[in-house]
Amino acid sequence: MAIMKKGSRLIVVDDVTYRWRVRSKPTYCQGLGWSPLTYAVELATNPGTTLVIKTDRPHLSNWLDLPSTPILPAEVAASIRTARSRGWAPEDTGAPFILDLPDIEEIDNFSEKSIRQVPETRS
Repeated sequence: MAIMKKGSRLIVVDDVTYRWRVRSKPTYCQGLGWSPLTYAVELATNPGTTLVIKTDRPHLSNWLDLPSTPILPAEVAASIRTARSRGWAPEDTGAPFILDLPDIEEIDNFSEKSIRQVPETRS
């Protein structure tokens, strides 16, 4: 399933353009802090398998004012690289590829290498 263009951002990682999006409103479980913040990534053109990244922090709009931090492009890029190294093939079709960040230590070392934000064109 494709990510909605509205509210999504483009990012170029290793010369490939991806679209990523964080859900603007929390789910019920995210609102109560029971479920972590998640975001989705896919190829910007010809999307295939969606990458779903589970973080270890609450949604920014949680209802209990739990402390949280926003998702930064460097974290998205590092997550994409980690998922690619673990077998995510964004051009293939199939079930979403789930990446659980609390279980991955190398995400802590964000790399600014080959990260470039692409401005969204309005139509």
